[in-house]
Amino acid sequence: MTTAIAGLVAGAMSMAAGEFVSVYSQADTEKADLARERDELKDSPESEHRELTAIYVRRGLDHRLADQVATQLMAHDALGAHARDELGISETLSARPLQAAMASAGSFAVGAAMPLAVVLLAPEQGLFYWIVATAIIFLALLGAAAAAVGGTSLFKSALRVAFWGIVAMAVTAGVGAVFGTTV
Repeated sequence: MTTAIAGLVAGAMSMAAGEFVSVYSQADTEKADLARERDELKDSPESEHRELTAIYVRRGLDHRLADQVATQLMAHDALGAHARDELGISETLSARPLQAAMASAGSFAVGAAMPLAVVLLAPEQGLFYWIVATAIIFLALLGAAAAAVGGTSLFKSALRVAFWGIVAMAVTAGVGAVFGTTV
């Protein structure tokens, strides 16, 4: 039991660390992009104005209106306008490494706790089949829950998550068999 809990904690920490590093790298890239944009705004504001105008024209505004929008937005917050409309960076969507790490750790812990509960509650006879079957069911339920939150097809999402979970389990079992490890 303590080994299983240690594995759950270790897995959650591993997921959190990986997510933190990945999202922190994204945050670093965003900071570098903003610094570069700040320099471009300082060195050639006219060129940056033309660039922003062109973005709005591509989005469907006529040139005159696009020029007016670019002028007003740059007068209000030039870096913010370029960050949002040129770079795709906004306060709402900016990288948050700690938040991502916590979400990843929590998701892993919840996802690992369900099969762990099966191991603790299911009869030892046929335990392998209990684990595989309930893991697939849990994956489908999690896929459906994610779809419900996202407002997409419950069936398609449940099927997709279950399918790729089965593929991952099969590959893991295959690798274990190749290296002579019991899975």
